[in-house]
Amino acid sequence: MQGHDKIATRGSGQTPATVSDRGVLRGSIVLALVSLAGFGFLYSLAGVGVGQALFPAAANGSLIEDQGRIAGSSLVAQPFAGDRYFRPRPSVAGYNPMAMSGSNQARTNPALRAQLTAARAAVAGREGVAPEQVPGDLITHSGSGIDPHISPQAAAIQVARIARARGVGEEAVAGLVARYSKGPQFGVFGRPRMPETATRSGPSCARRIVVKSAVTSGVMYESGSPIS
Repeated sequence: MQGHDKIATRGSGQTPATVSDRGVLRGSIVLALVSLAGFGFLYSLAGVGVGQALFPAAANGSLIEDQGRIAGSSLVAQPFAGDRYFRPRPSVAGYNPMAMSGSNQARTNPALRAQLTAARAAVAGREGVAPEQVPGDLITHSGSGIDPHISPQAAAIQVARIARARGVGEEAVAGLVARYSKGPQFGVFGRPRMPETATRSGPSCARRIVVKSAVTSGVMYESGSPIS
């Protein structure tokens, strides 16, 4: 027998049979092409189709639209600094989805402790409350840096400032916070939080206030347009 191309049958007196590996190579190529087309294209296409059919809003990024204009995503925080808005959690990433990150500082890091102390004092001064009343989520960064939620406690201490800046009663803003706060997911996972959007209509339905917590942090709209 020479190489791997021929196999001789001993003692049979028969002519050595020739074995070709071209069939093996062809099968490998076909399997690679089928796998690439099936799992790399058809599977992905099917996943996109099912997502668009069953969960179109989530599949397209949970976008928030205002009169046909994309205003953001309910999954991504946005910075708001005015007194008329709920403030989101701080962000190391600058609220940039392409640069998601946390601070990566340990609890024992002196720089982190100093930063938290300064942030707590700043929030307390802004909201007119005692430092010990400031919830932790208003001074700490989330792991992603774009967390779109704040706790009901974080929203509650901002009620007086927002009501004063907008010239409305505190009970109206506090009512929205209480009404649209959510408990842990499925009653077990996570902590209570403010939802992405909440809607309240006045008696005549002519006035509409939308509160987007955290990230779009309590942006308020009247008659479908942002109140500036």
